[in-house]
Amino acid sequence: MPDSISQVALRAREAANVLALATRSTKDAALEAMAAALVASSAEILTANAADVASAEAAGTPAHMIDRLRLDDSRIAGMAQGLREVAGLPDPVGTVLRGSTLANGLELRQVSVPFGVVGVIYEARPNVTADAAGICLKSGNAVLLRGSSSALSSNTAIVRLLRLALASSGLPEDCVQLAPGEGHDAVKELMRARGLVDVLIPRGGAGLIRSVVEESTVPVIETGVGNCHVYVDAEADLEMALAIVLNSKTHRTSVCNSAESLLVHADVADAFLPKVVAALHEAGVTIHGDAAFTAYDGVLAATEEDWDTEFLSLDISAAVVADLDGAISHIRAHSSGHTEAIVTGSQAAARRFTAEVDSAAVMVNASTRFTDGGEFGFGAEIGISTQKLHARGPLGLPEMTSSKYVVTGDGHLR
Repeated sequence: MPDSISQVALRAREAANVLALATRSTKDAALEAMAAALVASSAEILTANAADVASAEAAGTPAHMIDRLRLDDSRIAGMAQGLREVAGLPDPVGTVLRGSTLANGLELRQVSVPFGVVGVIYEARPNVTADAAGICLKSGNAVLLRGSSSALSSNTAIVRLLRLALASSGLPEDCVQLAPGEGHDAVKELMRARGLVDVLIPRGGAGLIRSVVEESTVPVIETGVGNCHVYVDAEADLEMALAIVLNSKTHRTSVCNSAESLLVHADVADAFLPKVVAALHEAGVTIHGDAAFTAYDGVLAATEEDWDTEFLSLDISAAVVADLDGAISHIRAHSSGHTEAIVTGSQAAARRFTAEVDSAAVMVNASTRFTDGGEFGFGAEIGISTQKLHARGPLGLPEMTSSKYVVTGDGHLR
């Protein structure tokens, strides 16, 4: 009979108790062994992944989801490199966040500690399996991984290799486990495992995230969808703006930091729109535009829904705004709070944009594609948090810890 969520969570709790006391050198050695195992057994992973991709294609899965699911040698090497980069980062466990000696002589320290058992629920992308396992391991957390059924063969192969590497490094295999069961009922059991699982992190589409947030009794760190905007200001370098728009939209369309909306200041619309429409069309992008954009051939009229859509494809919504205020108002009305970018030569406009746009990341003269734990120097990430409690932006190592207070006295009584 298959294990229940309760059984694997209890094993995870026991493993977490061991892992919380592990030294940095032990954890780093395990991460290096995990990376080596992925590379050495890449053929096994690719065979399993090919079966997942074939099944997804037969089921008519959209192309952007196939892209997220598919692995190759380069992506496996990237997974391994992510683990190595995490090994090279400082250990967040035991960091003294603040400390003081109180007036009565008590010594007070706030120290970072692991959550304990972390559940990660995610869709399609098997690289998340390695990323989440590595970050949780380094931050002292045991992890229960619940990927989508479409990636089950891939995830099973990856987790098997990671567990073997853990055992060879002297850490409990149960630091990394796949959550058992299939279908929504099994996911719901994980979401209701309060007291066994300390925190849940959903990573995927809006439907998945909403379901976890609304149905879970376990505390949730909410990662969000990415309806990211690029705003081209009146004082933008238009060649720079063109390059940033194209990179933000076309570098990789199936990820949350891909731009989904383009806003252009009216003062530069006549000069910029012909260039950007032609360049986007040449790149295969379908533009869903307002009246200013639909004046150009091949541009579709945007619906109200388009302004709020995370396309995750070669589509973008586009509008001309009267000024910076119009851009900020549009973003406030339609953004998912992930990443927004301004292209401008004006320091005043940049300051206003960064101060008044309330998203997890705000870019000035840079592509939205930089909102990423690796690009920020955090190593691999679990996701991009768009909430405001505990953590916001890329969830790297420090964000995967909580804290406790250590109070030292000398017979102090109150």
